[in-house]
Amino acid sequence: MARVGSKRLVSVDLNKKPWEQELPLHNRWHPEIPPVAEATTGELFRVEMIDFSGGAITKNPTADDAKHVDLSQVHYLSGPIRVVDNDGLPAMPGDLLAVEICNLGPLPGDEWGFTATFDRENGGGFLTDHFPHATKAIWYFEGIYAYSPQIPGVRFPGITHPGIIGTAPSMELLNIWNERERDVAENGLQSLKLCEVLHSRPLANLPTPRNCHLGKIEKGSNEWEKIAREAARTIPGRENGGNCDIKNLSRGSKVYLPVFVEGANLSTGDMHFSQGDGEVSLCGAIEMSGFLELKCDIIRGGMKEYLTPMGPTPLHVNPIFEIGPVEPRFSEWLVFEGISVDEYGKQHYLDASVAYKRAVLNAIDYISKFGYSKEQVYLLLSCCPCEGRISGIVDAPNACATLAIPTAIFDQDIRPKNNKVPVGPRLVRKPDVFKCTYDGNLPITKNASASS
Repeated sequence: MARVGSKRLVSVDLNKKPWEQELPLHNRWHPEIPPVAEATTGELFRVEMIDFSGGAITKNPTADDAKHVDLSQVHYLSGPIRVVDNDGLPAMPGDLLAVEICNLGPLPGDEWGFTATFDRENGGGFLTDHFPHATKAIWYFEGIYAYSPQIPGVRFPGITHPGIIGTAPSMELLNIWNERERDVAENGLQSLKLCEVLHSRPLANLPTPRNCHLGKIEKGSNEWEKIAREAARTIPGRENGGNCDIKNLSRGSKVYLPVFVEGANLSTGDMHFSQGDGEVSLCGAIEMSGFLELKCDIIRGGMKEYLTPMGPTPLHVNPIFEIGPVEPRFSEWLVFEGISVDEYGKQHYLDASVAYKRAVLNAIDYISKFGYSKEQVYLLLSCCPCEGRISGIVDAPNACATLAIPTAIFDQDIRPKNNKVPVGPRLVRKPDVFKCTYDGNLPITKNASASS
């Protein structure tokens, strides 16, 4: 139930497909996607969201759904919401939209979520070269806590947050996005020399009409055909906010978003019960359906006053985020370091991505000694409230990154000791994440709990 005083602007029916919702959802960014609702500054309003996959990934005890999910359809966003002031005047380009997250959580009756890795042939992840096949774990919520039968011995409070919150781009900004991302997609391997790290992952997700949903715009119309070929995918975060996956944007947070079109056209989705910094398995938060209760304010001229750009045009601005006062408290952490020397011994110059990858790999290797499979640890580090840091970015040639894991989430002491790791029941953990393996060309899904 909505809180007293909140106005329900967007509701969803979890028994319906994304394209069957009463207020149509969208999964692209474009200035011409029409708003489905209107909010006035100062009023408290409620927005409900389906999970990022639109129900394609389920509670079924298999990783087949994660393996075969069509990533051209994600994310399904609720909105756009047109924002006006108390005089009825809309937010205008050059303004700043201040969005306060007053409350949030899973939808009642749907208190569960999932964490997964995608298959190498279907997007992969941060560690695709080490974990090439699809895996999945189901999480259940007990108030603020989450636990998973596939990763036993772990329980933690989540920092619930929207993975995506953003405003619509102008046509000028959209063209900038498409041009620069097309250049990366076409020339990135040569100019960026990332091929040995990225393997089969796409360098950019370019516009495609496939599985494109544009809200109220009728599919198959001339207008839809034009916009579907221009609309930007929702995969990366950009100047409008979007898919930033900042885990601390929870209750009490404020998001200051640049306004590029009349009315701002605010959209949100990709709700997470919990996430670790980096969301390293890609489908790596605890993904869920959920709701937000928001209040908006319009800071007139705020892009100029607060977000003065340093880029080549006034459109190259980025949001500001104000972290709220509500988050889990942990006093003890185990911190893993990585430097920009990859796992094959090759030196990279001040490469923070390589350094963070090494920190994650070091953590996986270590924690797996305490009775977990490496797949379990990979998914865990993607969704538990761990803290990632760029600790050093100036000391050539090695960038230094760290990954801090709260020790209290485990039911055993994982700190280094003279007597090595514990022995006994804690090391006999039969359950494992759901996995996809291969027998020739045929995928075989199994739960490792059925094996040794």
